[in-house]
Amino acid sequence: MTRHTPLFDLHQKLGARMVDFGGWDMPLQYGSQIAEHHAVRRAAGVFDVSHMCIADLTGARVRPFLQRLLANDVGKLKSPGKALYSCMLNETGGVIDDLIVYFLGDSWFRAVVNAGTRDKDLAWIRRHAADFAVEVRERTDLAMLAVQGPDARAKAAGLLSPAGAAGALALEPFFGREIDGWFIARTGYTGEDGFEIMLPAADAERAWKALNSAGVVSCGLGARDTLRLEAGMSLYGNDMDERTNPLESGLAWTVALEPRERTFIGREALEAIRARGPGRKLVGLLLEGRGVLRSHQKVLVPDAGEGEITSGTFSPTLERSIALARVPAAAAGAVQVDIRGKPQDARIVRPPFVRHGKALLG
Repeated sequence: MTRHTPLFDLHQKLGARMVDFGGWDMPLQYGSQIAEHHAVRRAAGVFDVSHMCIADLTGARVRPFLQRLLANDVGKLKSPGKALYSCMLNETGGVIDDLIVYFLGDSWFRAVVNAGTRDKDLAWIRRHAADFAVEVRERTDLAMLAVQGPDARAKAAGLLSPAGAAGALALEPFFGREIDGWFIARTGYTGEDGFEIMLPAADAERAWKALNSAGVVSCGLGARDTLRLEAGMSLYGNDMDERTNPLESGLAWTVALEPRERTFIGREALEAIRARGPGRKLVGLLLEGRGVLRSHQKVLVPDAGEGEITSGTFSPTLERSIALARVPAAAAGAVQVDIRGKPQDARIVRPPFVRHGKALLG
């Protein structure tokens, strides 16, 4: 049986096409997926991301616990509200999940993990939290909205008190704080500015309708996927998983090997991989001709072997097909992609493809 977010009934009333996503009934689109995509790039859109798992981690030893659990180092977080993106690894360096963690106090952090990995993530976190006497509380009482686009922050601030609006608009990127009873973070998954808002489930429908009344477009998972791929942002289960490590997934920047004495889970495995050099890497691909790049298509690399597309789509902003692909480490320049048995020319590029509404590739 699929799960429902607090906005399920509203999505149906708004005519959304619903799909099963990670065990949740979620809106794929409300009308035109391309129109929803452009709304976020050009103005503002709102997404229901209440299927994501919010967990509060509390205890006197919560910081050393997270320094053990995560490949990135929460020791960097000094100011309350500051967020950190990290991978959570197994002992072989494989990615159990990618997540965001917020430093809210000396004994309180908040983590947001992916919907499809919710149960295994919570089991893994609780297993290791026990050694540090850290309490893990899943916040099923909260909904989560992502309001994204160049006009998003101003539109979302209109739902707050004057003092709350001023506080929200003053948030720096990758910071969050409690404002008017909601936790508002300047984060997102689209390559645009905006907020991710964690709020009581009972407030979610009212907030969504108010955003719609302010001109913010309802957006589904389809637009969210094309937006994140244009922004070069990885999707768990596609671009990385427990069989791949951050060094071959374009996520080496999320691994903090300093200080050397921090013994996070998976460190020894990653250091061994780093010493011998990863055999593969994650790159961007731009299709030179017509066609659509899709996951699992074979990438033919001259003199280096083969790779595979991990995420692919038609980019509404570029009006060209783009992809992320895992290829041999020596790959560079021109490659070919097997599309329905026919090799098509493509070239390796460095993501992102689009950021803040601007195309970054010719």
